[in-house]
Amino acid sequence: MPSRRPLSLTNLRAFEAVARLLSFGAAADELHLTQSAISRQIKGLEDELGAALFVRGTRSVQIAPDGQTLLRAVEPWLAKLDSSVLQIRRSRSRRRVSVATFASFGSLWLLPRIEAFQREHPDIDIRVSAHDAIADLDDPELDLALRYLNPAQVPAGGVHMFDETLTPVVSRGLWERIRLGKAPALARPADLVQHTLAEEDDDRPSTEFLSWRHWLEAQGHPNLQPRRWLYLNFTYQQVQAALAGHGVALARVPLVFEALQRGELVEPFGAAGRVGSPFCYWMLVSPASRARSEVLEFSAWVEAQAAATRAAVETGGRAPPRAAPRAASARPAR
Repeated sequence: MPSRRPLSLTNLRAFEAVARLLSFGAAADELHLTQSAISRQIKGLEDELGAALFVRGTRSVQIAPDGQTLLRAVEPWLAKLDSSVLQIRRSRSRRRVSVATFASFGSLWLLPRIEAFQREHPDIDIRVSAHDAIADLDDPELDLALRYLNPAQVPAGGVHMFDETLTPVVSRGLWERIRLGKAPALARPADLVQHTLAEEDDDRPSTEFLSWRHWLEAQGHPNLQPRRWLYLNFTYQQVQAALAGHGVALARVPLVFEALQRGELVEPFGAAGRVGSPFCYWMLVSPASRARSEVLEFSAWVEAQAAATRAAVETGGRAPPRAAPRAASARPAR
């Protein structure tokens, strides 16, 4: 019957180093041991397993098939162990909250607000990891995740931040040119045929509801073709394109309502141009981090900021300017 005795962590460290470096001498240098000590640890591990882990040559070392099997288990386990140890050591010096979110949410919503939290909590460091891959809440480096999910995807304990609302937006400068007749009219959805539309170029399930095709179908223009398309794969890039006057973006109102309130962006169709989505914004707190005071303080702050965003979106902020239709003679040639 195979032995169930736990393997020595020291021997596993030596094994991982030799397997990664394919050198007993280099592993010894890295672990600050003698080469003979490394050899003894590998021999001890092989005796415990009853299998050869390396094929030793005169001037080379190759990992054996059983060694490959063990390495696949040891590498991620040691990485997770080291990450947990690092987190514990850091937590003994300064309080820190690690947050994962997607790039556009980090750029447009979280980062513009983070300075306010740090002014109120100067003893808490914030680490923001922004990427579109969904972070694993079991990761010991992660305390909290801000995600964009369908409610059916939300794990237990998820906190709803706010719903999704989409609206066409243009820059203040482009809007003024439209009003003065120096750019094509934009009084109704059919006028989009004369404009450049910034489109989300992504294959995630949520993209269907963030697309111009979805919005145009809701407005009764499923086959409309704009003057040209500008494809961008991040929401914040679409907002930047609109702010630069490059065209019309289909913006996420919760992420741009402050720009709308400041007048930097304009909703050409007003509230009538807004549509919803089944996807929403959620906060997820790692179970392992819920008892830490700094995580509780940060999550409470996020909830308060989310409540302010909900209120601003639901009340519509200040009334968006409306475009009056111009006479046909004022329209530029197509």
